[in-house]
Amino acid sequence: MSVAALTLYDRALGAYLGFAIGDALGATAEFMTAREIADTYKGGLRNIVGGGWLRLRPGHVTDDTQMALALGDALLAARGWDLRMVADSFVGWMRSRPPDIGHACRRGIRRYLVEGTLEAPLSEDNAGNGAAMRNLPVAIATLDEPELLVCCSLEQAHLTHHHPLSDAATLAFGRLTQILLLGGSIGDCRRCVSETLALHPRFRFEPWPGNTSGYVVDTLQTVLHAFFRNDSVESCIVDVVNRGGDADTAGALVGQLAGACYGVHDIPPRWLRQLDRGIAERVQRQTAALLSLPRPLPLRAPSTRSIPLPTTE
Repeated sequence: MSVAALTLYDRALGAYLGFAIGDALGATAEFMTAREIADTYKGGLRNIVGGGWLRLRPGHVTDDTQMALALGDALLAARGWDLRMVADSFVGWMRSRPPDIGHACRRGIRRYLVEGTLEAPLSEDNAGNGAAMRNLPVAIATLDEPELLVCCSLEQAHLTHHHPLSDAATLAFGRLTQILLLGGSIGDCRRCVSETLALHPRFRFEPWPGNTSGYVVDTLQTVLHAFFRNDSVESCIVDVVNRGGDADTAGALVGQLAGACYGVHDIPPRWLRQLDRGIAERVQRQTAALLSLPRPLPLRAPSTRSIPLPTTE
């Protein structure tokens, strides 16, 4: 199917399945170096085989996909935006004893449980990629609503991550995803990224600095470098995952962009077969339901505070 013929559903499902597949493939290589991956998987890691430091079963996903699904569940339960329902959904996820949970996410959810507060304090410790990684449901639910994309993205981010660079990266991924979901071009994405780089030159990714940690700057640089130099879902995800480091999150985010760009039909059938069936079915149901939410997205419990846009450096 040509890119021009893709429907919104083709792109949205491609983004969500690409995200989950990038997570499942990348989990195997998380914390490995590119050299270690190349030595272990001759020809590079190209199939979802599980294992990794979490010893996952083949096709299973990590906190990236699990938290995105939890966020999407809250949106659907509220039939709109209710930040407290999002926080409660994250609590339910944490109590399910997931295989992994990032430090900032755990700290923020525990703070909410103890204090009932919906915003983490501004902190240099909150510049990880945990807020950006889970925001896809917001991007889908707020299509054509740029102000709501900003509001909802930053509110969910600040539950656990409150840092200007985290904010900027979360919004950048959200805006790029929406451009692609609505049929925008690679050139449109380049222009959007140029605007982000003008505000945050630390995000410059060409030439690629070579860092693959969970620091949100490293993640954004890695994802954008791979996205703009490849031309398919498979090549984008394989490129990122085989760089190692925080490979599950970077793989998920590049899968999100590539899936939105090239559509669900561009995802290799073997990956769709290898992805855990329960996760695949849940992603499919949630994608359709998010696209069916009322427009504009109702604010069930609107924030009483004003969320500023990320400032320049």
